[in-house]
Amino acid sequence: ARSVRPRLPKIEGVPNKLVFGHQVFALKKGRSVVPHGHNNMATAFMVLKGNFHGRHYDRMADEKKHMIIKPTIDAKFGPGKTSSISDIKDNVHWFKAEDEPAYIFNIHVFGLNPGSGNRTSRVYVDPNGEKLDDGLIRAPLIDYKRAHQLYG
Repeated sequence: ARSVRPRLPKIEGVPNKLVFGHQVFALKKGRSVVPHGHNNMATAFMVLKGNFHGRHYDRMADEKKHMIIKPTIDAKFGPGKTSSISDIKDNVHWFKAEDEPAYIFNIHVFGLNPGSGNRTSRVYVDPNGEKLDDGLIRAPLIDYKRAHQLYG
């Protein structure tokens, strides 16, 4: 077999240099792809094996020490089920394995909005923050270590 890199057509408004990546997450029962949002990227998932409790949130606003989020998806994700996130929609997500082994395939694209001023990164949050009006949540910004202590 031969691997060939596709030539993507130049499209007005789309950066010339997109960076693609992929990975497989392997989780034991009760472990999570912890709650986090993204800056300057889009990502898509497909469950390969196992079942997950998946949650998505729209990123409504950024504050100095919090992110204002709104729940959009709270569902079971089984084999073949997919989801996607971007800076525009369902920016925050969280998947908890309900059995094991559980595998999620992920593909991501970095650098979608180079003029945003945000470097491509994960932004960890605690979605069990202060409940606001209209179903909004003021989710504290937390670091990687704290995210895994709470939800890993």
